[in-house]
Amino acid sequence: MANDASPRWDRKMQQRLVRGEAAALGELYDRFASLVHGLAYRVLDDEDAADRVTRDIFVRIWEHPEEYDANQGPLRSWIASIAHRQAVRRLRETEAQHMGEGVAPDRMEKKVRAASAAARADYIRNSMPASLRAALELAYFKHLDYRQTAADLGVTEDEARRRLRLGLQLLSTAHQTSGHAPSRSPGPGSAL
Repeated sequence: MANDASPRWDRKMQQRLVRGEAAALGELYDRFASLVHGLAYRVLDDEDAADRVTRDIFVRIWEHPEEYDANQGPLRSWIASIAHRQAVRRLRETEAQHMGEGVAPDRMEKKVRAASAAARADYIRNSMPASLRAALELAYFKHLDYRQTAADLGVTEDEARRRLRLGLQLLSTAHQTSGHAPSRSPGPGSAL
């Protein structure tokens, strides 16, 4: 996965943070600030609010590094989930303030869900293996079919279809609420 560190690196980083090493926080910030800011911005669509969320996340990590549990997954995923939850919470607070100005609750909830799904999709796309991401980018951003994608990637047509199918399956999980399995996934014979 893109920019992922090893589980060993994750544990060592956590240990350094627990010991209060400021250099560890700087290193963590350098590695993950763009991820946090990007997720927050995707949800909030506000540069200043995304900056505040980013600051808040790294303060929280500095103050509570023991909250990370390496057995639950990579540090990157933990940080991204905190950022996502914090951004959605901020969006709900902002929208709740606007409800006093006549914004309907169902409209607010729809906006929160859409922003949340978009942020999850961005995170999934950026985190998927480079081979899947490259296939999706060729097919959807450059509008190539699977044959042209295969030729550009130097793989067989079957491999290109497999990569596209898997990439789409991963992206489809962005619209699922946590804890729910996808309702339907394409079968091996489905066409792209």
